[in-house]
Amino acid sequence: MTDRRTVLVHVTGPDRPGITSGLLEILARAQAELLDMEQFVVMGRLTLDVVVALDEDRTVFRDLLFFAWERSLHVEFEDVGAPRSTPGGRRHAVTAIGAELGPAPMGAVASAIAEAGGNIDRIRRLAWGRVVGYELLVTGADDARLRAGLGEAARLTGIDVAVQRADLERRAKRLVVLDVDSTLLRDEVVDLLAAEAGAADEVRSITQAAMEGRLDFEESLRRRVRLLAGLDVSVFDRVLARLRLTPGARRFVGTLRRLGFATAIVSGGFTPVTDVLRERLGFDYAYANELEVVDGRLTGELVGPIVDRRRKAELLEEIAEKEGIPLEQTVAVGDGANDLDMLERAGLGIAFNANAPVVEAADTTVSVPYLDAILFLLGIGADEIETAPG
Repeated sequence: MTDRRTVLVHVTGPDRPGITSGLLEILARAQAELLDMEQFVVMGRLTLDVVVALDEDRTVFRDLLFFAWERSLHVEFEDVGAPRSTPGGRRHAVTAIGAELGPAPMGAVASAIAEAGGNIDRIRRLAWGRVVGYELLVTGADDARLRAGLGEAARLTGIDVAVQRADLERRAKRLVVLDVDSTLLRDEVVDLLAAEAGAADEVRSITQAAMEGRLDFEESLRRRVRLLAGLDVSVFDRVLARLRLTPGARRFVGTLRRLGFATAIVSGGFTPVTDVLRERLGFDYAYANELEVVDGRLTGELVGPIVDRRRKAELLEEIAEKEGIPLEQTVAVGDGANDLDMLERAGLGIAFNANAPVVEAADTTVSVPYLDAILFLLGIGADEIETAPG
């Protein structure tokens, strides 16, 4: 037997059914050893790369050229030696998200990867339209340098860039836990209730201090709830009618449910709202604070344990245990100081349009105003997302 050659077969042209199978059939007849293969289609144009080890037999090249000619394809052959291994076994998935992703921001991302010693092995477009997203598979990069460089590129260009280990756990996430106010919802429920009680300005000031971590959450919550004393419980009907879901929320939850994720909402707000959201959107779990009601009116007091920063993290763990899901396979999403422990405890903590302390503490951030953009961080492309209105 003659020496075997390692050859890259590069095929481009109009995509149609049967190209990949036909090419592999020719290689199988030549008893080629398949070493690597990658294929993608952009706007109906196919790019297919196959690395094979085969004998010094020109017949296979003739057959491949004729196969390509019949289908209006272009084929090239290149001696590549031994296939390149992943340097040090390091692989990262880099996700770039923005309202626009032109050459300048993508160039900044590519430069940061190169400066970290990384090589881009594959680029996949995840989304287009109101949000554009790309996923880049990177090998060989130093983890710390990559994260620092991409963080700076994101800051300078105004896009979101997430860096994750490209391992099985990234696509094995099975539980997503969401904050409610200013995450699932565009509103702060307590502010809407305060408006009904004529205490909007005072409650809003307390809320902001709590979100920024300048005021203990339990203390701030009790102070705000006392300002609601005397409201008739029918106030929740009016508040629920005014609530605005974050754009993309229905698509986000619907897609997760279709793909088999468990979903939960944990809120520093109130059960009359979270119970309805659970029913309307199909969450598996919903936890929030319970308001005391006497004779159909709010007393200004709370009943039972407070869903604060510590309790949110505990609930994440309890739900994961109940579902039999390791914490490494959980995702937490939030925007305020009350979410910090939950974001830290989850396998992936995402700061969604969050304040600065949360952005600094989270694994990654999303600053576009669409909740379903989080799906791209899980490697879920636009073609897998529910098409129902958001």
